[in-house]
Amino acid sequence: MLRTRLVRYTAAFWGFVVYMPVGVNYGATVFLFLAMLLGGSLRERGARLRASPMWWPIVIYLAWTLVVLAVGQHYPETAENLFHGIRIASTMLMAMALTRVEAVWALRGFLLVSMINLVLIVLNEAHVLPDQQIWRAVVSLQGNKSINDALLFTVLGASTAVLGLAHLADARRWHWAGPAFVFTVLMALIVTLVLPSRTSLVAMLVCVVAACVHQWRSHPRLLAGALAAVFVVAGLLVWQAPAAMKEKFELGLHEVEQAQAGEVSEASMITRYIMYRETTAMMLEKPVIGLGIGAWTSEWKKRGPKVLDYKNMPHNDYLWMGSQGGIPGFLSLLFIMVAGVWVCWRRPDLTGRLGFVAMLTLLIAASLNSALRDAQIGLCLPWICFLYLRLAEESGSPWREVLPQRLSGVFVSADGSPTHSL
Repeated sequence: MLRTRLVRYTAAFWGFVVYMPVGVNYGATVFLFLAMLLGGSLRERGARLRASPMWWPIVIYLAWTLVVLAVGQHYPETAENLFHGIRIASTMLMAMALTRVEAVWALRGFLLVSMINLVLIVLNEAHVLPDQQIWRAVVSLQGNKSINDALLFTVLGASTAVLGLAHLADARRWHWAGPAFVFTVLMALIVTLVLPSRTSLVAMLVCVVAACVHQWRSHPRLLAGALAAVFVVAGLLVWQAPAAMKEKFELGLHEVEQAQAGEVSEASMITRYIMYRETTAMMLEKPVIGLGIGAWTSEWKKRGPKVLDYKNMPHNDYLWMGSQGGIPGFLSLLFIMVAGVWVCWRRPDLTGRLGFVAMLTLLIAASLNSALRDAQIGLCLPWICFLYLRLAEESGSPWREVLPQRLSGVFVSADGSPTHSL
């Protein structure tokens, strides 16, 4: 009995530790992989993977990586970058190989620890939480691990916005919309004040707009009204936003202007501008096969300004892959993200819409940060987003099984009516 349930327990553990330090994340990944081997049903998992719409996009990405490894130039960082490339694909494949019940348990772990972390943030803001390494990146900004946590809160905020929009259209359940939107605003406040992240705020706004389009794509008038309301609310929130966040966005625009004028510094947007420009040049230098796996760091040290030569990733995962594998490499990684978004777009109900905003968050994060290449983000965020995508491949109403039974009624159909076949 324990052997048959081992995978669901380790999947729940992996979902539970996504906010913890990266070493714990790696450990949870290894535990889940071993549990899959010990738990049996490998043939069934293989069949499930091959039947998934995500199988070929991921296989194409892996295959091209190996082709470039075989025929391309090698560098001191080749082994490390090959490891990260395989780790990215493996994380996605492990999520897609889970059974419905196992994916549900993994998301239960994620939602449970998210609620615990909200309590920790409140306690920290009240100055009664002791300073401990295990939760430090959740309650204060501590590098890329905190960016990971902010993006996970963004997924939660977008998810509750999806729920709020669905209930808003239901005359019998409209009262659920208020708490859902309040939770979305709470997530926005966290990524504004506690874990300030421009990427997270941009992703949340894009996801809310995209959720409106997904829900009312067959009703142009309702869609127009919903989008107008979203932009009005967003405008009010921007108007009332803390001065520090406004200054951060204004500073970002100013830094882009400085970078275009030739300024060189370690400022965030100046750094990104230079890295995007030089990495695009790397990709176009050898557009067919690329410069080779592990090329980016060595080439960056040659091309980038000395003040920035310590960087080891370009803050855009598609360009990172493009520099190594040329335009085919760039497209192979982008194809995975677009395919995931498309799978969820085709499903016009709430389950599809939840997967849609999760995959959009991942797509945006990989465009503006190293959300795949950097293991501090690239272990946890893809894992959770692909769990959302995994449920979007299931029939019926898989999300009803995630929450306790008395709360499962918050899930309604895309048109607002209660349903058991989401």
